[in-house]
Amino acid sequence: MLLSITKNIHEWLFSLMPENVASIVEMTIIAIIYLTGFAVAGLFLVLMERRIAAWFQLRRGPNRVGFHGILQTIADALKLVSKELTGTIKADKFLYNLAPYFVIITALLALSVLPFTQDFQAFDINIGILFLIAISSIGVIGILLAGWSSNNKFSLIGAMRSGVQTISYELSVSLSLLTIVLMTGTLQLSEIVEVQKNGWLIVQGHIPAVIAFMIYMIAGTAETNRTPFDLVEAESELGAGFHTEYSGMKFAYFFLAEFINMFIIASIATTVFFGAWLSPFGITESIPLLGIFWFLAKTFVIVFLMMWFRWSFPRLRIDQILTLEWKYLLPINLVNLVVMAVIVWLGLTIQF
Repeated sequence: MLLSITKNIHEWLFSLMPENVASIVEMTIIAIIYLTGFAVAGLFLVLMERRIAAWFQLRRGPNRVGFHGILQTIADALKLVSKELTGTIKADKFLYNLAPYFVIITALLALSVLPFTQDFQAFDINIGILFLIAISSIGVIGILLAGWSSNNKFSLIGAMRSGVQTISYELSVSLSLLTIVLMTGTLQLSEIVEVQKNGWLIVQGHIPAVIAFMIYMIAGTAETNRTPFDLVEAESELGAGFHTEYSGMKFAYFFLAEFINMFIIASIATTVFFGAWLSPFGITESIPLLGIFWFLAKTFVIVFLMMWFRWSFPRLRIDQILTLEWKYLLPINLVNLVVMAVIVWLGLTIQF
C-alpha cells in the first residue's frame, strides 16, 4: 500500500515538472514528513516519561492541561518557542549557536536509515549499521562545543564527561552490533530484517545474541546520557550541565534530541534483534500498515525499559561508569564476538 502511494506521487510529480525540480520537491516532502514525526515523537516521549515516572513514584503526573494532561508537553513546547533566547556575553557566539544544530541534525540523519516498514525507509544503504555508528559519534561534538563555547566551568565539566563517556561506550555499542553483523553477513538494515523472517536474531543467535542485546542496552543508555549515566548534566552538581547557558528553542533542541536519541537506540535494537516491522504472527506482509504498528510497539517496549532504568537506579560516579565499560563490558563483548564467530563458523545458528 505505502509503495503504491509513493509510486503514484512520484509519477505525478515527474509528470508535472522537470526531473531535477521533481526530485527536489520529493526530498522536501520527505524532509517535512520526518521533521513532523521527529517533533511528534519528541512530545509523546516527554509525556510518556512523565507518566512512567509518576507511576513508579506512586503519583498522578500531568493531569491539568488537556484530557488527563495529554496537552502538557505541547504547552511546554509553546513556552520554549516563545521564551527569550538569553546567553552569556563571554560565550563564543558562533560555536555557541552552532552546537544545538549538531545534536539535532545528527538525530535526524540517524532516523533517515531506520526501516519503519518494508516500503517506508528514506535512505536504505548497504552500510546502514556503519552509517548509524558514524553519525552517532558526531552528536557528541555538539555537546563538546556547547560546553566549551558557553565559557562556563560547569558546562565545560559536563561536556568533558560526555566526551569521555560517549567515546568509551561507543565501543560496546559498536561491538554489540558487530556481533549481529557477523551473524547475518551484511551491514544493510533491510537485509538484516529479511534474515529475521525465519525468526528474530536474538533467538537465532543463541546466548551470544542475548548477551549482545543486554550490553547494547546498557551502552545505549550511557550513549544517551540518561540515568544512571547522567553525570553529563548532573543537576545536583552541575546545574544543567553542558546546556546550562541555553534557553528557549536552543535548550529545546538539546532536550528533544535526548528523547529522540533514546527512540533511535530503541529502534536500532528493534531492527537488529527483534525483526523491525515483522509480526510475531506472520501477518505483516498481508496487511502492510501493520508493519508500522509492530515496529513502534517493539520500539516503545524498549523505550519503556530504558525509562525503567532511569527511575530504578541511582547515578553512578565517573570512575564507576568507566570501570563498568573498560573492565567489564568491553572484555565480555570481545569474548562474545569470538563465540558468535565460532557459532557461525560451525553453522549452529537456529533456523526456523
